[in-house]
Amino acid sequence: MKLDPFYLIVDSADWIERLIPLGVKLVQLRMKDIAESNLRSHIRAAKAVCHAHDCQLIINDYWQIALDEGCDFIHLGQEDLAEADVSAIRAAHARLGVSTHDEAELETALDAKPDYVALGPVWPTVLKQMKWAPQGLPKLSTWKATIGDIPLVAIGGVTVERLDDVFSHGADSAAVVTDITRHENPEKRPQEWLERTGKWRQC
Repeated sequence: MKLDPFYLIVDSADWIERLIPLGVKLVQLRMKDIAESNLRSHIRAAKAVCHAHDCQLIINDYWQIALDEGCDFIHLGQEDLAEADVSAIRAAHARLGVSTHDEAELETALDAKPDYVALGPVWPTVLKQMKWAPQGLPKLSTWKATIGDIPLVAIGGVTVERLDDVFSHGADSAAVVTDITRHENPEKRPQEWLERTGKWRQC
């Protein structure tokens, strides 16, 4: 499987409606502490936009609701992976991405036979308090050597200016949140990402 090198992560369908029409082809909807009815509304709105613009939608954490809503790609953190029914996800022919932060988590992730592995935070991130220190670029290379052909997603502190370093150290896709959603011009920044990731999209 090949992932688009530009992996956008947002916390609402509103962002998806704003940014996906700009040309984004891979997006994760990551919502926390939300009522189920509200979550389903966001998923349905996000699905409609992504379908209209040929964009792959990934749902974070809420795997059962995602399957109920007909979604075909799920991302799980380690705690959610421990509680998820991976066989049910596979039976629904949905793909699976898994977060990792250390060697033990990588082993756990690989046991689930994921469609991609994410490593982070590569750099310090302001998005949330992390118990892990920044992983650094060399660890991307180590992870890639370990997982082989499984796509590797770099996340945490990634900006347009750091993309060359991310990909030269083995990442197949670069995940981004704040470099776009907290940018002074959120509609302009994705265009910069699309332009800078273009050469890897052709590989």
